[in-house]
Amino acid sequence: MGPNNKASRNGGHKPKNTKQTMHRIFSYLSAYKIQLILVTILVIISAGATVAGTYMLQPIVDDYIVPFIGTHNPDLSGFIKIMLLLGSIYIIGAISSYVYNRIMVNISTGTLYNIRKDMFTHMETLPIRYFDKHTHGEIMSRYTNDTDTLRNMMSQSVPQLISSTVTVVGVFISMCILSLPLTLLVILMLLVMMAVVKKIGSKSALYFRKQQAEIGNVNGYVEELVEGQRVVKVFCHEAESKAEFDKKNEQLCYAATQANTFANILMPVMGNLSYIHYALTAVVGATIAILTTQGRMGVFGLGLGALVAFLQFTRSFSQPITQISQQVNTILNALAGAERIFALLDEEPEVDNGYVTLVNATVDKDGNIHETDHHTGTWAWKHPHGDGTLTYTLLRGAVEFENVDFGYEPNKLVLNNISLYANPGEKIAFVGSTGAGKTTITNLINRFYDVPDGKIRYDGININKIKKADLRRSLSMVLQDTHLFTGTVMDNIRYGNLHATDEEVIAAAKLANAHWFITHLPDGYNTMLSGDGSNLSQGQRQLLAIARAAVADPPVLILDEATSSIDTRTEALIEKGMDKLMEGRTVFVIAHRLSTVRNSQAIMVLEHGEIIERGSHDKLIADKGKYYQLYTGMFELS
Repeated sequence: MGPNNKASRNGGHKPKNTKQTMHRIFSYLSAYKIQLILVTILVIISAGATVAGTYMLQPIVDDYIVPFIGTHNPDLSGFIKIMLLLGSIYIIGAISSYVYNRIMVNISTGTLYNIRKDMFTHMETLPIRYFDKHTHGEIMSRYTNDTDTLRNMMSQSVPQLISSTVTVVGVFISMCILSLPLTLLVILMLLVMMAVVKKIGSKSALYFRKQQAEIGNVNGYVEELVEGQRVVKVFCHEAESKAEFDKKNEQLCYAATQANTFANILMPVMGNLSYIHYALTAVVGATIAILTTQGRMGVFGLGLGALVAFLQFTRSFSQPITQISQQVNTILNALAGAERIFALLDEEPEVDNGYVTLVNATVDKDGNIHETDHHTGTWAWKHPHGDGTLTYTLLRGAVEFENVDFGYEPNKLVLNNISLYANPGEKIAFVGSTGAGKTTITNLINRFYDVPDGKIRYDGININKIKKADLRRSLSMVLQDTHLFTGTVMDNIRYGNLHATDEEVIAAAKLANAHWFITHLPDGYNTMLSGDGSNLSQGQRQLLAIARAAVADPPVLILDEATSSIDTRTEALIEKGMDKLMEGRTVFVIAHRLSTVRNSQAIMVLEHGEIIERGSHDKLIADKGKYYQLYTGMFELS
């Protein structure tokens, strides 16, 4: 019984520490310190140009427009000069805006490149347990949707937030200089706007987090159904699949609708508040201006030019606040996605405390083993000891289980007190009902999972002492579910040994009896495969997997239902090739077809995680126990 393949899909995920998430994002941005400093300077220049341009409305109106209304000798040269200055300020601001946006595009794409690289690199270090508990679609969602929200935040939201903040500060200072009474009115309206932003923004953030989680759920389900579409159609479960998808899609739709509803109403609400603010400021400002002309305002007086500039500042003040509120939603959405990314990066990598390594070796006439740098075809375990000495043990493929208990979940044993011994070159078969623990045994040999109780020895060495990469180099597996990669047939076979020559690949294909059908493909060994080999039959894909194992040339071979997808005729054709492949190797075979295990040196019958019978085919038949019942058809495997 394997672990649960249907992951808990992070439903309702919420950022636990926004500050920490932001800190980790900025740790990636630290690689672009100089560019970020330049961006900050350009943003300040751009925002400052906007503020300065607006402030110049006061002298333009007061010094060059109002004094010459109705006169015939306006100061055109002075007016032209100040207008050219105004134009220059806006041009500088526009250029600064263009440049910093281009730089931020480079920063955001470079940062995401580093994040994706770290994600993939770390993902390759994760144990099989992680992939058993998370769907492929959920993991892919972190590479696509979550990184995309992060890109939007870095390339658009952050620059816009800085620009809007600088603009607000500059405008506020300018307004204080122009008129304190009107500035107090602005502050009052600002408090109202902030209360609205906080209320609506918190609701939006909640549903954006739910939206990100639901996207992962939908992606995981779609990916699962696409892979299993044949099964869906065979059992006519289209309606049930659609109903389940509709349920998940509705949950996503609800979360997305709520998130975007609150996000979208923020802009019109803030826009209407800004119109009210503008109208109120215009009325109060006009009143102060009229009273100023009557000499009744004293130091709080306000001229026409100052009123025009202040009204423009009012628009400039509310607009960046609106933009800030708008970007808050994007940032919160990105933070939810970023935490999902960092959750993957924070997953504990596969632990490997092994120190015994696999090395090329030679054996002299006295039987002494020597390490060598070149390939000899002979391998040995290099075992360092605490006193500084080294011992070498030839790689032979002897595997021993001693009182092994194991469970994928605490307090749920899948294997109970398993003890067995496979001599080099022996063929050991496991038979039993589904969930009896057959595949689990092979998972433990590979150290996909480590045993909490008992020991597994490989050539007399506790496998916990052997580095996992070296251990797995000495093994090869042919799984029931064959996976082929995008590439040529030659590349897929060579995956078992990347250093194999074309001749060695072809020899492996002949050994597995795959050569005949490969030569009849459109481009032979150079035929491109895609979509997990969808252009091949299931049996042909399985033959390529067997050829892949053959080219690896390991001393230990694990066949997990390796011929389950091959018809009886094809199975008979490859039987001799399989015998050659297994010759001189320790082989563990899991099979439902008992005819394929008759020539095994030992057959283990498992039931509920325990070995209930063991022996050769003839012995077990003579014992007339469970194996006899299975073989004679008195009892069928489930």
